[in-house]
Amino acid sequence: MSAAAPTAPALRALPAPRGLVWTVLRLHRTALWIWTGFVVLTAGLLLWLYGPGAGHTQHLLDTYGYAGVQQDAWSSDMIGSPFSGSYNDLFQDPASLLNIASFAVAVFAAGSLTSRELENGTARLAWTQSVTPARWLTAKLAVPALVVTVGTGLLVVLYRMLWSAHSNLLLAGIGPRALYFAIGPATVAAPLFGLALGAVVGLALRRTLPALAVAGLAQYAVIAFRANSWPFQGRYQQPELSVRSRAITSTGKEIPDPGCYDSHACLARHDVVGFTRRYLPSPDYWPRQLLETGVLLAATVILVAVAFGVLRKRSTS
Repeated sequence: MSAAAPTAPALRALPAPRGLVWTVLRLHRTALWIWTGFVVLTAGLLLWLYGPGAGHTQHLLDTYGYAGVQQDAWSSDMIGSPFSGSYNDLFQDPASLLNIASFAVAVFAAGSLTSRELENGTARLAWTQSVTPARWLTAKLAVPALVVTVGTGLLVVLYRMLWSAHSNLLLAGIGPRALYFAIGPATVAAPLFGLALGAVVGLALRRTLPALAVAGLAQYAVIAFRANSWPFQGRYQQPELSVRSRAITSTGKEIPDPGCYDSHACLARHDVVGFTRRYLPSPDYWPRQLLETGVLLAATVILVAVAFGVLRKRSTS
């Protein structure tokens, strides 16, 4: 009688990649809901500015003209009624929200995404089961990167649509120039850089509160650098954004733009009741946008490589 051949021990199957993705989404579902809420609310603001907000502002211009004025609540200057703390300021707010978002992504990556799991030991527990450290980090970075790219990409598309349709309603000056040079692919790349930066800080420090502080300060410094240094789209170093503008008198005649938008006396002296204004494309826009985007993405790739190097040392020590 022949003895039965010993059976080989059953091999434990590794979880499918989509199972690991689902785990990341479930673990960070609160952050996902917060991000979704941010994207929805910001998109809603952009759509309001594109539709009802622009329509109301245009109605004020058509009804009162630029010479219809009221007292500004914050100063003694007399300013045109359609722009007194309303459409012109609201137009800038989504750009500020996108900067805040890149800061928040860096803080999230340093804290909840990486350092907290290293600090409480859940990461090492996963590594001893069926998930390798490299796969763990790949899922940790890939899932948020996809979510962030989709969200910021949608907002940038809506912002460009708003600019193309209604930038003529903005007061001329440094604000519109800064806004114009901030809407583009670099705005999508900035939070991806923050994600990689936060991951490196979280993996290196392995303590939640220190990682939050360091990542926040580092990303704030990056935002400040982008705002003030060429080729990044800062309000101080950027070139002039050409404006084609003509003034309209009470008789409907077009005259050369006298260059006064918030002075009641100047508008009355020239009998100006409205303007036709169009911001002209800057020849430097795409070279600067592509250069900044390339720098940010290259830095992101380097930081991701550093993150995997740090993880390799942490997982073998």
